[in-house]
Amino acid sequence: MNTEVVVVIGAGGIGMAIARRQGFGRHILLADFNEPLLAVAVKELEVASYKVSPLKVDVSSRKSVRALADMAVSLGSVINVVNTAGVSPNMAPPDRVLAVDLYGSAVVFEEFEHVIAPGGSALLVSSMAGYMSPALPKEQDHALAFTPADELLTLPFLSAEAVPNSMVAYILSKRANHLRVQASSISWGKRGARVNSISPGIVSTPLAQHELNSPIGDMYRAMIEASPAKRMASPDEIAVAANYLLGPDAGFITGTDLLIDGGVIAAMLAGLLPTP
Repeated sequence: MNTEVVVVIGAGGIGMAIARRQGFGRHILLADFNEPLLAVAVKELEVASYKVSPLKVDVSSRKSVRALADMAVSLGSVINVVNTAGVSPNMAPPDRVLAVDLYGSAVVFEEFEHVIAPGGSALLVSSMAGYMSPALPKEQDHALAFTPADELLTLPFLSAEAVPNSMVAYILSKRANHLRVQASSISWGKRGARVNSISPGIVSTPLAQHELNSPIGDMYRAMIEASPAKRMASPDEIAVAANYLLGPDAGFITGTDLLIDGGVIAAMLAGLLPTP
């Protein structure tokens, strides 16, 4: 029997919730840049009787992502690829945010397009921040969607002079994620595969707790209070949505993003919150 492989990039709260939901009875290839975190996550899954293989990956390196794709296809039929890798504005300078969140996401799409099985699907975990950007000129939208990944960071409007801080880099990266999903759905469709993204708001993970305890914590709390939901999401709520988009019930859905933010963006549109 052909082994079905689920690739999950990112061993944090959301990645692990999706791995648990998607991976039982399949072979999980779990990847992360943080090797100690990866080791703990693998052990947690193995104790729960999951079959899992680990690999360190740096999504900002094409060579590293290609090695991950090669390992995935060596394990069996790659049916799901989930990319949760990312750094927040509070964690890294603008160039690193662009390298991981924008370039890295594009590289994952390009490399795994060559190994995804017919009928397979991919999911990028983006962010509600992609909805915070003012409208970009059409030519910039097109460039973010279709420029080959290795040329993305040379675009003039992504230069250090044009991107003054990490928050702008983050919002631009997440806007680019949505556009890249639309563009990738065309080429992935030629392999009989689908690609979508989800844009969570504030999710109750260790990363969110780090942000809440950081200098931008008050902004996070204001978003929660102004939102209709008035709470954070649990990682399992995000995994439920991911499970739907990755599975056969979503067979007619490709090239789209699902916003899962408890209404934070709606509160911004209503003027209850400032736009970053």
